[in-house]
Amino acid sequence: MAQLPRLKRRREFLTVAGSGRKAVAPGLILQATGPSRGPAPDAAAPGLRVGFTASRKVGNAVARNRARRRLRAASETVLRAHAANGHDYVVIARAGTLTRPYAELLGDLAGALKRLSLYRP
Repeated sequence: MAQLPRLKRRREFLTVAGSGRKAVAPGLILQATGPSRGPAPDAAAPGLRVGFTASRKVGNAVARNRARRRLRAASETVLRAHAANGHDYVVIARAGTLTRPYAELLGDLAGALKRLSLYRP
């Protein structure tokens, strides 16, 4: 299974952050914006792109990389199945991302989608 299409450029991250739509959970912060503008993504997740970030508040480089890996795995599970198409998402790591049980991290992401009204069953 191919991975979700990614946001890679700083400008794309800033566009999502500038939209002002975000949901905060103990394990992560989810930001979302309107319809994606970019190359046509794969058929597995039409119109959905995702980016990941972790600041130094999360920890050293090893901790930040581990937090991003956990968020990527959670996003592959939750966003692929339940995220509304035609949107860009940025998932931001928090200090709790590293210690939060994986099942609760999945719940945090699904709950954030619901709060943004972007959850599809």
